[in-house]
Amino acid sequence: MSRIAYYRVSTGDQSIEAQRKALGGGFDREFADEGVSGGSLAAARPGFSQLLEYVREGDTVCVYAIDRLGRDALDVQSTVRGLIEAGVTLDVRGLGTIGRGVGELIVAVLAQIADMERQRIRERCEDGRERAKQALQETGKTHRGKAGLGRPKAANPDEVVEWRKANEASIAATAAHFGLSEATVKRYARAA
Repeated sequence: MSRIAYYRVSTGDQSIEAQRKALGGGFDREFADEGVSGGSLAAARPGFSQLLEYVREGDTVCVYAIDRLGRDALDVQSTVRGLIEAGVTLDVRGLGTIGRGVGELIVAVLAQIADMERQRIRERCEDGRERAKQALQETGKTHRGKAGLGRPKAANPDEVVEWRKANEASIAATAAHFGLSEATVKRYARAA
């Protein structure tokens, strides 16, 4: 009977360390998905998939919050039900042990809240994009002062292409000179 931890963060610049610290350690095994959206199905995530292969009847899976299992209400409910039916106990920090009956009802409500929050995040992102597009058309800059939508260029593409031609440099040498990835240099070359 193992105690197993599962951690998930949505972006690569986030860390699972806060979740690890909050759960307190003492686990037989830990599984994590870093940089993986809660909108993706739990069983399709690499870390959670490995957890599902590892757990056995009598094990306890500990998570920081129900939304770490996911932000799709039906998937979270299905995942929890599958664990319970396999004889695995789910322990959610602050909620305690989730079991049949009332525990499943609590999970259903919390999963719905996580799903609503995912929808709200999507709406806020779409609203921000629309405001940026409108400001860009009106002023030539986004509402946050950027010259365009999306991520800023890592370097001036024209400058990279010109330097590469002038120096008859390889893609690798150009990438090293500008501190770029080779893929970025190739993308700049194709666009030129």
